[in-house]
Amino acid sequence: MPRNTSIVLSDELREFVEREVRSGRYSSASEVLRDGLRLLEDRALTRDRLKAAIVEGEESGPAEAFDMDSFLDDQNAAWGKRA
Repeated sequence: MPRNTSIVLSDELREFVEREVRSGRYSSASEVLRDGLRLLEDRALTRDRLKAAIVEGEESGPAEAFDMDSFLDDQNAAWGKRA
């Protein structure tokens, strides 16, 4: 359930919020702040996923040499067998 919360913004941020509302992109300052918080939440989730992927990569063992030509030859052979 929505709840009123007071926040203090710098003059710069207050002006930015007001410009966004005047532009018509948002109908209220609350909408601007909610959208900003959603973006911040998405960014935090992305950061957490990237950190988890880094840990997974580090735990997967040492890097191995990769030969793209050999890989493509294997793929072409596999697809050729399917046709």
